[in-house]
Amino acid sequence: MTAKRNQRINRILMLSWEYPPRLIGGLGRVVCALAREMVAQGLEVHVITADHPGAEEYELDEGGVHVHRVKTQTGPAGTEWPTPNFIAWDARLNFGMLQYALKLHSEKPFDIVHAHDWLVADAAWVLKSVGLPLVSTIHATEFGRNHGIFSDDSRYIDTVEWRLIYESRLVIVNSSHMFDEVVDHFVVPKEKVITIPNGVFPDKLQCGLSSEVLRAKHGIGEGPVLLFVGRLVREKGVQVLLEAAPDILERHPGANIVIAGAGYYEEELRALTNAKGLCERVKFFGLANDADLSELYTIADVLVVPSLYEPFGIVALEGMAARVAVVTSDAGGLKDIVEHTTDGITTFAGDQNSLTWGILQVLDNPDLARNIKEAARQKVLSQFTWTKITERTLEFYAAALSQTAE
Repeated sequence: MTAKRNQRINRILMLSWEYPPRLIGGLGRVVCALAREMVAQGLEVHVITADHPGAEEYELDEGGVHVHRVKTQTGPAGTEWPTPNFIAWDARLNFGMLQYALKLHSEKPFDIVHAHDWLVADAAWVLKSVGLPLVSTIHATEFGRNHGIFSDDSRYIDTVEWRLIYESRLVIVNSSHMFDEVVDHFVVPKEKVITIPNGVFPDKLQCGLSSEVLRAKHGIGEGPVLLFVGRLVREKGVQVLLEAAPDILERHPGANIVIAGAGYYEEELRALTNAKGLCERVKFFGLANDADLSELYTIADVLVVPSLYEPFGIVALEGMAARVAVVTSDAGGLKDIVEHTTDGITTFAGDQNSLTWGILQVLDNPDLARNIKEAARQKVLSQFTWTKITERTLEFYAAALSQTAE
């Protein structure tokens, strides 16, 4: 159902703790893409999010989305406004979101509010109480990220996640893995949860420069390039790639490993790189914007996604869209994206020998690599464009409104 066919939904409010240029993980990119595609389909979309240095408090962004940024870092007249911890900061964010939302809703009512993850749960809950139908997307869970609940902070977050799910009319998850995780862990009726995958803009990361020019620009040698893109945190599994690297280099001594991202685990990863004697073969690129990514995907022979925990895996989709051979683990939502040996290679999560095998399958078999790259591109075009995913989301909104009216 498109926006034109659904006249009941015209004005949408989204709550998200991150939105460009504030990008912590994949959530902000997902919200931005979904919101902009909804605008392209004729809807009015407002996103309330956290402030970011250098960003305006309000802007109509390049995609036509109304973006409202809550002041969490500064108080009146630009004074510093510190908080003792992240949970206290999040409480301030929710109060600010609520102030913006109630003002906007009083000026012109929204049709629905869409909350993204636990960090916006309190504001969403109150907005429900003033009559706004509430839907939520659970992008990941505290239980899943940590393989259990082991601290007071985690118990708090876990409870807030449960509350958001409980208060929501309907809940979106992005993979069959997340469906099972949410239904089982939070004891949610299956009919309340729907799986809608994330997507990509298939041609957004195309680059007009040649691989040779880009290798020279980024100081990367002639050998095959193994690319990792993502947050440098333990659950993304970069350490598994580094453990596998010596065996890969034994077969392909000129191979280059490029790690694009930042995070708390970077120091440990650099230490492991040094301990393995890999400093000449591993390049820590740092954070990569869209322009950087288009260049890195052009250079890459293999995109390695070795996650230990992965609710969805949008980076894998980006590589598939950019015609890079993708080697993933079998963690979480990655199994929904990649069909082994058809449009990618799947390996066992946390198993360096399996990852080595998967990467060598691509490097040693040019025909296989060519076939999976083309099949992957066609899968993205047929199943994972934001146009298709937005249409499904609007159908979901309509279902939530229908249930509210009953």
